[in-house]
Amino acid sequence: MDNDTPKTIPELEHWMKEHCFNFNSYSINGNPIYEGLGIEQSGNHFTWYYTERGQKQVLETFNTEAEITAYAFNQIKSDKWAKTHCIGFSADIGKITDLKNKLASMNIEYFEDKIPYYGLERPVYRVFVLGCDILKTEHLKKKYWTEK
Repeated sequence: MDNDTPKTIPELEHWMKEHCFNFNSYSINGNPIYEGLGIEQSGNHFTWYYTERGQKQVLETFNTEAEITAYAFNQIKSDKWAKTHCIGFSADIGKITDLKNKLASMNIEYFEDKIPYYGLERPVYRVFVLGCDILKTEHLKKKYWTEK
């Protein structure tokens, strides 16, 4: 382990914030999530759990904070989605193309997908930026996030 590896849960939370990871699917240090993975302390034990629709399932149990922090750090670091930030969400492909052109002109790396949000005939296109590029692009959400 190197010196940048968090040793405590608050250090892990700080590391995630410093590197612009999102907390949408991770409950680290008590932040609420609807669905995803998290750390919980119960007595002298720490658990790594998965929750969905209010149902919690314990996946791993650890005896020390350092052990669970190292485990969670490796899980989060290897999760592509943990570093993603959706800044474009639209059924209008023209709007999404405009956003992609804007990101390219800013030299911002992105990726996209499409999901059948309104049904198979009318998909929604999503554009994601990674890590701290969200700090340079968050303002674009106002124009390119349309849920209609």
